[in-house]
Amino acid sequence: MKDLRIVFMGTPDFAVQTLRSTVEAGYEVVGVVTAPDNPAGRGRKLQESAVKKYAVEKGLEVLQPSNLKSEVFLAELKKLQANLQVVVAFRMLPEVVWRMPEFGTFNLHASLLPQYRGAAPINWAVINGEIETGVSTFFIDEKIDTGEMIFQEKVQIDPKENVGSLHDKLMYTGAKLVVKTLESIENGDIKTTSQKEEKDLKTAYKLTRDNTRINWQDSLDNIYNFIRGLSPYPTAWTQLINGNEEVMMKIYAAEKEAEPHKLETGTIVTEEKEVKVAVQDGFIILQEIQLPGKRKMPVKDLLNGYKFFPDAKVR
Repeated sequence: MKDLRIVFMGTPDFAVQTLRSTVEAGYEVVGVVTAPDNPAGRGRKLQESAVKKYAVEKGLEVLQPSNLKSEVFLAELKKLQANLQVVVAFRMLPEVVWRMPEFGTFNLHASLLPQYRGAAPINWAVINGEIETGVSTFFIDEKIDTGEMIFQEKVQIDPKENVGSLHDKLMYTGAKLVVKTLESIENGDIKTTSQKEEKDLKTAYKLTRDNTRINWQDSLDNIYNFIRGLSPYPTAWTQLINGNEEVMMKIYAAEKEAEPHKLETGTIVTEEKEVKVAVQDGFIILQEIQLPGKRKMPVKDLLNGYKFFPDAKVR
């Protein structure tokens, strides 16, 4: 039985549940590494990461390096005398960091590796219309998400769920998988396997303004999956042309309707309290959107004070 001294590395809400589960399982967390406080909001006040808030609440030592290679940080990290590091939703680590502990550094990744290596695996699984995904633990090496596999757990993707609900399912499943991994390392019965390099590897590219814009020339199913795969964050968007106005419109929720029509792609059709967009094999029915200067709201509420002109369209 190994006596584990753990340094946990993570930043967003997704990582908090794993840290919480690790602490509640009785493991000794000797330090937490998270992102520096960042200014946010209208007042540009410094905001602490979700992981820092939990760590401070539990009285854990917190390190917030801006440079993971700095001599000061490396000295502070070494001083913690950890023999294992656990990484969840954090930055890419330099070799000097991940090689430091005796029992190595393992990462929780929100996909069934080797599929969806990269920054946004949960989003891309939904965008690509997958019916299942999962979580993986693996030992970090010099490349991105390529190290020796430890455990995996599959999670089903509901045909109508968005990335927000899938995020939460993976968050809880991942936390349990990390504790299982810790138990295996602690008991000395850990076994790893090399990742199989499959032919059709899908990548979880970082999401940007360019690749979150809706392509209305795509198929009905693909557009529908694209919208739910980006909701609630960072949100699919499009340019709305309404009369003399051209503005950015974010789409948080939509339904799909397969129905033949002869309308030009991108044409907006308003029927009573319903707004839908014509695409090549049906309609995307807008349910929740956000226009500049307005809060996000159900379309039926927006229609109480906003008018779509007969020639309105998106592109």
